[in-house]
Amino acid sequence: MDLGRIGVWSMELRFGDKADAAAAAAELEDLGYGTLWVPGGIGGDVTGDLDHLLAATKRAVIATGILNVWKHEPAEIATWFHALPADMQARVMLGLGISHAPIIGEAWTKPVSAMRGYLDQLTALDMPGDQLCLAALGPKMLALSGTRTAGAHPYLINPQHTAEARKVLGPGKLLAPEQGVVLESDPEKARAVARKAVEHYCRLPNYTNNWLRLGLTQEDIDSVSDRLVDALFAWGDARAIKARVDEHFAAGADHVCLQVVTAEGGMQAAMQVFRELAKVLL
Repeated sequence: MDLGRIGVWSMELRFGDKADAAAAAAELEDLGYGTLWVPGGIGGDVTGDLDHLLAATKRAVIATGILNVWKHEPAEIATWFHALPADMQARVMLGLGISHAPIIGEAWTKPVSAMRGYLDQLTALDMPGDQLCLAALGPKMLALSGTRTAGAHPYLINPQHTAEARKVLGPGKLLAPEQGVVLESDPEKARAVARKAVEHYCRLPNYTNNWLRLGLTQEDIDSVSDRLVDALFAWGDARAIKARVDEHFAAGADHVCLQVVTAEGGMQAAMQVFRELAKVLL
């Protein structure tokens, strides 16, 4: 599956106004963004939202970043996928995620074992492994993504993680990191926007443990430091953002999906940024 080099990761495409999301998806496809990723961590009608975006586009891959394996039975996902027309099936990439113990609660169990079991069920239901990937951060989940799926879709990471993930995956496996971006050259303003976007993730151990592995400190996490923000977000003008994206490719990424964060919020503000970035990235 060809995801293209640059994609979009967008909450607005799933949770914003449906008509605005459809129009934005069509425009993003026309601009040249190869894959449109939407979140699925809270569950809900994620397959219905994918249907909406598939209908609004003609060529772009529509992907989940991620589908929460605790919120959807494998049979539900396989039944939906196999009912799609062949041309739409061919444009689906399902990123699967194990979510977080503080969110799932008592049902939470060993993440790699749980994900392996979920993949076993999908395989038994004839889901194509090359249209699955995993939201892998640590080495064990990365290894599983490389042996059982197309590859990995890491979230809230930096180019250092991309390089380490490529070593685990080896050649020929998909590596599609998400990269948060703030199109703002004033350091104080840019970091304030990014800090607001990342604060709630600082309470989730899957992310914090990964940041510690990358050399950040508990103090960085507790204070949401400039060092943490700068590690996780590309900010500045379009050229500065392109430089960070290029670092991911140099480190071994095949595809980078951009999550635009703005002070204003909403689809309209995000689209203004995606149009500007398209001029230098696509």
